Parts: sequence; C-alpha cells; structure tokens
Amino acid sequence: MDPDARWQRCSLLALARDEPLAGTAPVARRWVCVEQRGSWPSDLTTHPEPALAALATTPGWRLLLIRRPGRRGERGAALRVFLADTSPDASRVTTFTVDGPEDLVGLELPGPDEPLPGTPVRDPLLLVCTHGRRDRCCAVDGRALALSAVDAGEQHVWECSHLGGHRFAPTALVLPTGYAYGRLDPATAIAARKAAFPGEVDTTLCRGRSTWSPAGQVAELAVRAATGLRDADALQVTDTPDGALVSARDGRSWAVDVAPIVGGPRPLSCGTDPSPWQSLEATAVHPVDR
Repeated sequence: MDPDARWQRCSLLALARDEPLAGTAPVARRWVCVEQRGSWPSDLTTHPEPALAALATTPGWRLLLIRRPGRRGERGAALRVFLADTSPDASRVTTFTVDGPEDLVGLELPGPDEPLPGTPVRDPLLLVCTHGRRDRCCAVDGRALALSAVDAGEQHVWECSHLGGHRFAPTALVLPTGYAYGRLDPATAIAARKAAFPGEVDTTLCRGRSTWSPAGQVAELAVRAATGLRDADALQVTDTPDGALVSARDGRSWAVDVAPIVGGPRPLSCGTDPSPWQSLEATAVHPVDR
C-alpha cells in the first residue's frame, strides 16, 4: 500500500480496486427525513437540537437531515419532513411541514404496523449524500451530483446526511423503494429515481434495498440479475444461515448462497489508516421447487 494512500480520496481507492456495490446499502425499513439548512454534526445522535437527537435514536427508524441542493431555501420558511416506509407492497412516502425543529419535540413516530401521518407524496425522492463532516468524498462528489441533477431539470432531489458507503461516492437513496446507489453520475441518478415512479428498480450501480440485511440485499440483486425482474415489490427476502431465501409474488423462490470477500488494506474513509475491507457476493442462485 502506498504510504500516502491515507491522504488519497477513499472513493478513488475503492474504484481502483473495483469493490462490489451489492450488499452495502444502509439497513433501515423506515426513514424520517427532516429539512435542516444549516450545518450537520458528524453524529446525528449528538445533534444540539434535542428533538433531532431523539429522532436519531428512535427504534425502527433511521433519521436523515436533508436540504435543497446548494442549501437553497428561504430563511424562515416552513421545514419539510418526509416519512418513508420501504416495505414491499407497502412502500410509501408522506410529508408535513413544521416551523422549526422545536415543533418536533415529543413527536411519536408510528409503529411498524401503523400508517404514516401526513400528505402522500406521489413522486419518488432522490436523496444524495453530501455529508462532508463524515467524509470528503461525499462533500465533493455528492454536492456536484445533486446540483447537476437539479440543473438537468430534476425537482425531487435533496442533499442528505450520512448514508454510509462514502467509498462509493457519490451515493444516493431513492424513496419510497429504499434502493441505495453508488458511483452515480447525473444520468444514472436520474434513471434510478425515475424507475421508482412506476414502482420499478434500476439495478445499475445498485447497492441494495435498505429493507433487507446486507446478505439479503446481495441475494435480491442476484435474483434480479438472473431473472430480469424490475418490479420493486415483486420480491420478499428472508435471511438463512448460508445467505437468503428470495420469494416472488408469482410463487417462484430461490435459495441464494452468500459468502464474504476480504480485500487488502486501504483507507475505508478519507484520512484514516489502511485496514482490510470486507464485502459480500452471491456464489450461487438455486431455484426452489414448489
């Protein structure tokens, strides 16, 4: 390893090693996204706003802070809040506004079987990670991607806080389907968002669906590669000791073997010391007889 590697951008080092994307999406079935136009702390659980720190630790939910690309927005204007459920056949986004974070004090997010409050959102959202305090690659590549998507005419693009996988920057999350992506450019980012409008998934540069575990993400993408299925809600995933069982609504199912890949040391984030990286791969996809 080059002794100066820790000072190189982690996304360029990962790209040079062609590290796999599958199985690296954040794991969260439900998301709460709160607009905040100021700076974001590195760790949202230590946010100086008590309401936001509380939301960051709410069981069953993952908090994202969001803002319009380029930190656009009128000062004093109402702040948007989006709630998203990524469950197949129940994926949806709703929204409401608040005057400020203090209005979120005491907000009780619904349980796993309870409906989402707010107004339904028809158009899918593209959330691009630009969390510079977590990693320089997200600040540089993520902001450029978000601005380019807006310049291309996309209206449903937001910058967001840490999605994980900054070594794959620029990264993004599509809601309500919950599919995460990496190494995007404006064309692939826009294609990923637009695929979700008819309830489909574009698997190009896909890291996986946040609904599933890392092994489940790998297994689902392997089945989609083998079958060409694009319906985002066509598949359910159940973890197994050797990988995952993937079941389709048409009655078909597949047992997918998943194994780890261990790579040589490199900085896992910009400025850190080199350490081994680990990923997952699907080693076999077995149709299961009905």
